Amino acid sequence: MTSPGQGGQWPQQGGEGQQGGQEYPQQQYPPTAQQYYPQTGEQQYYAPQTGEQPYQQQPYSTGQQQYAQQGQYQQQYSQEQYYAQQQASGGYPVQPDGAPGGPGTPKRKKGLIIGLVIALVVAVGGGVTWFALAQSSSGGADTPTLAAQNLANTISSGDVVGLLGTLAPAEASLFTDPIEEAAAELKRLEIIRPEADPKALSGMEIKTEGLVFDESQQQQVNDHLTITKLTGGKITVTADFTKIPLTKDFLEATLDADDLPSGPETETIDIAEEVRKNKGEPVRIATVKVDDAWYPSLLYTIADYALLEEKTEWPAQGIAANGAGSSTDAVKELLQAALDADIKRVIELLPPDEMGALQDAGPAILEAAGKEKPSGAKVLKLETESSNVGGGTRATLTALELQGPDGEDFKLSKDNDCYSVTMEGRTERMCASELADLVESESDSSMPPAVRQALTSLGTGILKQGVGVITTEVSGKHYVSPIRTLNEQGMTILRSLKPEDIKALLELAD
Repeated sequence: MTSPGQGGQWPQQGGEGQQGGQEYPQQQYPPTAQQYYPQTGEQQYYAPQTGEQPYQQQPYSTGQQQYAQQGQYQQQYSQEQYYAQQQASGGYPVQPDGAPGGPGTPKRKKGLIIGLVIALVVAVGGGVTWFALAQSSSGGADTPTLAAQNLANTISSGDVVGLLGTLAPAEASLFTDPIEEAAAELKRLEIIRPEADPKALSGMEIKTEGLVFDESQQQQVNDHLTITKLTGGKITVTADFTKIPLTKDFLEATLDADDLPSGPETETIDIAEEVRKNKGEPVRIATVKVDDAWYPSLLYTIADYALLEEKTEWPAQGIAANGAGSSTDAVKELLQAALDADIKRVIELLPPDEMGALQDAGPAILEAAGKEKPSGAKVLKLETESSNVGGGTRATLTALELQGPDGEDFKLSKDNDCYSVTMEGRTERMCASELADLVESESDSSMPPAVRQALTSLGTGILKQGVGVITTEVSGKHYVSPIRTLNEQGMTILRSLKPEDIKALLELAD
């Protein structure tokens, strides 16, 4: 199987301020570009559903400079927009005041939702994300334009359930693999109703009308990446909160009766009008070639808009994937690369089929990152226990030993549901059975007993399951999957909680 992101040679493109010989427009592009491209400091962007409620993306640091966390796509996409929304609002984003968003919140600006790619983001990342999608790809197309049209036809037919099936197989799998388990956990936690069908989408409908792709403007970046251009047509998004199968108890705990929308709300985006507003720049949809077939790609589209917004052309040559010999080695080498501020090695250790967009854009990411000072810490020992999970292997950390730049050692070890940490000559041990007493002793006296129990459940569950990193194998090499890892972290939280814990935490948030 071949996949994008192999770091091969790319055709030479236009000069400074151009991409493929075309000038970059100066206007603002969809927020997804900002969302997934490295920036310094904290980033503020708009949730696709509202366009009005800004929230912060937390940076991470590899030395003195901070960068927006690239793997957060699934944290933003897979965790914040997947688990937090599912737990707290049944698929709609949590607003800054803690109330769920949704159709009843202020309407998004049309300028923030131009074109099919933003409708796709709304449907996948900003809509009801608990549902299961088709587990296999619907098949690729012979040309990039046909691939983009397949996506449009799927939407136009009302088959939102099969929407992700039109994406590149590995990319679609990122979002379909965890859904069945997530739906089961949400039912167990009494967030969605027991009879809810995880293979059917409720609450969101997208229709298209007369979409036009201008093949004369199509941009071939390399042999596996082509940017198609959407210039006309209409997209209508209808959200109906009443169709989301949330349980009555969950609704009563999260919404006041006056806040519950009574019916559908609809918004139509005129593509041609949006193109005119953006000085004639068409909506860009990236398509990738996998095994001689073309597929639309959400991740490549995001990367393309990110480069476009930064006025940076796609690099002539990407960073080739270079995995490790085992699942444990992949985790160990990535940790060491992070400690060494070796972003290039981190990118090499990402799955080429899932994160090819980062590898193809890798040189631009390195240039944006600049020079980082290594921490000086060394990974002396790292051991894991491996278990199979949907789409990969869960490498659960059982032993870790680091040597700091000053020669001090840090040691962590797992024994069943107990963790021991050694620092500065002192060893502390914590077991799941002891956590309740610790929470009791450390909590404020005013904390309700049910909340203390919820915190105990959460901590106990995490200790029992352990810290897990998801790795995948491609062509005999092992890679760390950031999106799947963030998904697994969210699932670890869901598995740890009980229905009464959810109720207690919701009451605390009131």
